[in-house]
Amino acid sequence: MESLRCDCEHPLETVAGNEIVMNPLDLGEFRRQGHMVVDFLADYYKNIEEYPVLSQVEPGYLSKCLPSSAPHDGEPMEAMLDDVRRHIVPGLTHWQSPNFFAYFQISSSTAAILGEMLCAGYNVVGLNWVSSPAATELESLVMDWLGKMLDLPRPFLFSGNGGGVIEGNTAEAIICTLTAARDRVLRRAGHDSITKLVVYGSDQTHCSFLKAARIAGIDPQNIRALKTTKSTLFGLSPDSLRKAICLDIDAGLIPLYLCATVGTTSITAVDPLAPLCKVASEFDMWVHVDAAYAGASCICPEFRKFINGIELADSFSFNAHKWLLTSLDCCCLWVKDPNAIVKSLSTDPEYLKNEASESKQVVDYKDWQVSVSRRFRALKLWLVLRSYGVHNLRNHIRIHCRLAKLFEELVGEDGRFEVVFPRNFALVCFRIRPSVATSMSNVHTVHEGDGEAWKSNEANKLNAQLLHAINTSGRVFMTHAVIGGVYVLRFAVGATLVRERHVTMAWKVVQEHANSLFGMPRSEQHAT
Repeated sequence: MESLRCDCEHPLETVAGNEIVMNPLDLGEFRRQGHMVVDFLADYYKNIEEYPVLSQVEPGYLSKCLPSSAPHDGEPMEAMLDDVRRHIVPGLTHWQSPNFFAYFQISSSTAAILGEMLCAGYNVVGLNWVSSPAATELESLVMDWLGKMLDLPRPFLFSGNGGGVIEGNTAEAIICTLTAARDRVLRRAGHDSITKLVVYGSDQTHCSFLKAARIAGIDPQNIRALKTTKSTLFGLSPDSLRKAICLDIDAGLIPLYLCATVGTTSITAVDPLAPLCKVASEFDMWVHVDAAYAGASCICPEFRKFINGIELADSFSFNAHKWLLTSLDCCCLWVKDPNAIVKSLSTDPEYLKNEASESKQVVDYKDWQVSVSRRFRALKLWLVLRSYGVHNLRNHIRIHCRLAKLFEELVGEDGRFEVVFPRNFALVCFRIRPSVATSMSNVHTVHEGDGEAWKSNEANKLNAQLLHAINTSGRVFMTHAVIGGVYVLRFAVGATLVRERHVTMAWKVVQEHANSLFGMPRSEQHAT
């Protein structure tokens, strides 16, 4: 066999019959281009602070930069990376920037990136044990490792007849557990009863719950988003849950599933797990605990209290890709009764039959998820846990919480601002005080009885203006939430590369733009 090379440097081979074909996995090119891509990414991280955090491009920009159809012949990696540098990077919002304080960060690390490389390199489909035994067994092992780090009760671990699986995201975790709960009830009540099933969360529960419930066939009228209040720090009240359940039972409906949250998206509120689980158990409901963001913090003993009561729940999930240095996608789900999941999601076509599966001595993860095919995600999580160890991962989370506390203190030192909700983890919710906002308003006439509403509206508008100014500067990126009618700016610390200087710089950016809104001269701005 004769090897050739074309102008674009893609290797070609002459095979039997003198036909020239492409070799898409030439090892020499793989090595050369692989080094090139790693160097490219290393340079990106080295210079990441130079880019505007929030992309500044206009909609449709990319179609003006790139051809409208694929090339007839292959092109060299050098040309493609050049286009990435010139056209793709400007259209990125830089989630790994240390000046990214929006949403909840999607973390990464050297170990996670290299784990992804191994996953892509092997490219196995771990749908059942026999398709790649290592993929299955490493996932089971690493999920027990992580479960022990979280001090999960033994019934959630494989060693206690439970078990863990890596899903893609929280929505998938909820779909799987909700489907199991649904089928468990329908087997008893009859499949015609699906229109009577009711699911419960709070008005702070993530929208993934609503999406999952719809996919699982729950009547949208039977999806309860129970109101939370400031008196419970916007956690779900067990009394509210009980009242809602009793009303539904009186109406002939069937309580099915509760999604409790530890660390809500808007303000990191925490639902009281033990009391909620006790209410749900009275009505034989499935309880899932969604700790997508905050779950990682519970590897630290001082934060473990936030999942006290987990022993009473049926399932628990958190996203290792949010705060545990593991890149997308890596949602870790544990269930006490894996058989409930398997009964609902298993498939057994002839072409997948094998002795190992029929022996019932192995795990077939295709039956623990929505899709059949699955990636070897456990590799990156395993590399992260081994590379950094429990001690360093705990310190990683603690440092972020200390940085958030620093920002909280900086807010408190400026009388124009206030921290609106208590900080549980590494998120600070703050705003310009309503009294400051109303003092700046040009409106002097307030209708009788509308005073507080008017003040709130003025404060909300001014804080929205402040956030817009901050984000369009490109220097930092934050997002907002509206809770109980109050508009707040969310400052989330969680980027892998974030340091104290980034936090103090971000606060200076906030102050500078606040000063501009207040019309303060530059000479006075520096004294603020």
